[in-house]
Amino acid sequence: MSKLKVYVYAICKNESKFVEEYIKSMSEADGIYVLDTGSTDDTVEKLKKLNVNVKQEIIKPFRFDVARNKSLEMVPKDADICVCTDFDEVFDKGWREKLEKTWLKENPTRVEYLYNWSFDEYGRPATTFYMSKIHKRNAYTWYHPVHEVLKCLEKTEKSVIVEGMILNHHQDIKKTRSSYLPLLEMSVEEDSEDDRNMHYLGREYMYYEKWNEAIDTLERHLNLKSSTWKDERAASMRFIARSYMGLKRTMDAKMWLEKAIEEAPYLREGYVELANLYYLEENYEKTYFYLKEASKIKEKSKTYINEDFCWNAYFYDMFSVVAFYLGKKEEALENVKKAIELDKNNKRLKKNLEIMKQ
Repeated sequence: MSKLKVYVYAICKNESKFVEEYIKSMSEADGIYVLDTGSTDDTVEKLKKLNVNVKQEIIKPFRFDVARNKSLEMVPKDADICVCTDFDEVFDKGWREKLEKTWLKENPTRVEYLYNWSFDEYGRPATTFYMSKIHKRNAYTWYHPVHEVLKCLEKTEKSVIVEGMILNHHQDIKKTRSSYLPLLEMSVEEDSEDDRNMHYLGREYMYYEKWNEAIDTLERHLNLKSSTWKDERAASMRFIARSYMGLKRTMDAKMWLEKAIEEAPYLREGYVELANLYYLEENYEKTYFYLKEASKIKEKSKTYINEDFCWNAYFYDMFSVVAFYLGKKEEALENVKKAIELDKNNKRLKKNLEIMKQ
């Protein structure tokens, strides 16, 4: 019999297509509590049939922190562990056992676990990072209109990693994220000293190809006193570089990628993005140099987002081509074989292998 009371809580709106799989995954908990924020499909009816604790409330103007705090209020006060998830996320089976074992041993206030944000065409994890939305009851509140974070209410916070606990994200690409930009602008207006959402706002401007706004905002992020996390600072520098490429200012882009490498030399991303710029210019010597440096980093980061292109077939494909052009035959063969292992159906890669063998 379990020594701990574990409850899942969530917010949702028009998630009918995900209900069955989501509830099946979360059923290892002692209860599931859902705040529906205005579904017009049969989400609520499905949840009720599955005996989920659900209630509806329209939040105007909508804010993710308000919605999450209201869903957290639904969780029984005697809960030991609160697990916050979204409907397009599912845990690998056996998650509760791993969670309880770590919790009983470490007595944390919150835990971190591997989050597979996206998958490649073969179903393998692509973009990955560590998530931390599982926490002690009555010790946290949600903060920020969007990209909301848990704010600890206790004097001391203890976060530990639950090894082997994995949450998988299967995003509904048809859903719009158009509300994110105005909510991020609101978040930064409310707290202009918050480095995290300043970073996210700059990134969002980049996604919308608002290059100058992205550059200005990301530089503001880098100039904040609270901006001390090197991984995120390096990401801002890389996004500035991408924005300069959008403006066709390659020299500025290279400069910022060099800054990103200097800021976080233990991450592959800066090396690979800079290598790619030189590759586009057919400067294979410099491409090779930066790919070689990237290849020395053998393990993905546990602290920040791991970009898929730094670890998948793209990386080894580019490496094999530049090695081939530079006459480094063994490295060319080695890397094209690694690329094929990761992309078995790619005919071009197989053709490259035959050419390199000859």
